[in-house]
Amino acid sequence: MYATRRYIVLSIGASLATLALKFTAYRLTGSVGLLSDALESVVNLTAALVAFGALTIAARPPDAAHSFGHEKAEYFSSGVEGALILVAAVTIIYAAGQRLAHPGQLEALGIGLLVSLAASAINFVVSRIMLTASRRYDSITLEADAQHLMTDVWTSVGVVGGLAVVMIAPPRWQVLDPIIAILVALNIIVTGVQLLRRSANGLMDYALPASEISLIQEAIGVAAGASAQYHGVRTRKSGSRRFVELHLLAPGDTSVRAAHDVASAVERECEARLANLSLTVHIEPEESALRVPSPAVPG
Repeated sequence: MYATRRYIVLSIGASLATLALKFTAYRLTGSVGLLSDALESVVNLTAALVAFGALTIAARPPDAAHSFGHEKAEYFSSGVEGALILVAAVTIIYAAGQRLAHPGQLEALGIGLLVSLAASAINFVVSRIMLTASRRYDSITLEADAQHLMTDVWTSVGVVGGLAVVMIAPPRWQVLDPIIAILVALNIIVTGVQLLRRSANGLMDYALPASEISLIQEAIGVAAGASAQYHGVRTRKSGSRRFVELHLLAPGDTSVRAAHDVASAVERECEARLANLSLTVHIEPEESALRVPSPAVPG
């Protein structure tokens, strides 16, 4: 887990660089569209710093007070990032509203747009690196930060495209600048809400996706036989770690050693299919098992 922090350090460096470039572009042009882009970079930097702290906490091993580990710290990071995105969106809408009420002259758009594009190129490269790392380490924190950087990229593309039109169009088209800023803010709000929802699901122990539950069912069939009976399957995810528990039925006269061997085989097969898995198998005699239906598989 500590290995993931170097990617956040990369994100912090990219955020500092793009922040300087985008505020330079805003100062050159006076465009609230570019200001909205620069404000999102402030959010990127803050979120990256929070993510670094969260990953540091998540990497700590289980202890007496946290026997299941500290991985849920990642959900707090993505939740904070979602909230910061919403704050940035409100700020952008306010600035755009002021510009609509009090129009201003845009200047030096050509150089300003080039500076903004340079910042977007940095974000694009870093986001691609972080998305690859998020899949490798199964980290929601890295994924959230990478997706946020990509949102920043598409935001910049939209702003630059709109301002390019303003640059060659008649003066009355300058109203397009604050309108673009508002559209950017609305797009940012969608991203923020998605991050908050995903963080809430993690904190509320949302079940593993159907595809992963299917892998568990497949593993049980391989280890215990196609006719194996089980119930009470419960799943959840904490950061990159998956937790699964189930009740496996066995004939009442099965020896403790034989039952243990079957349970161990199920664990090995499940762990071979799902990374970072903690599996608990409870053996019950099939003659007296209490049939408790498993929860519905999430869609």
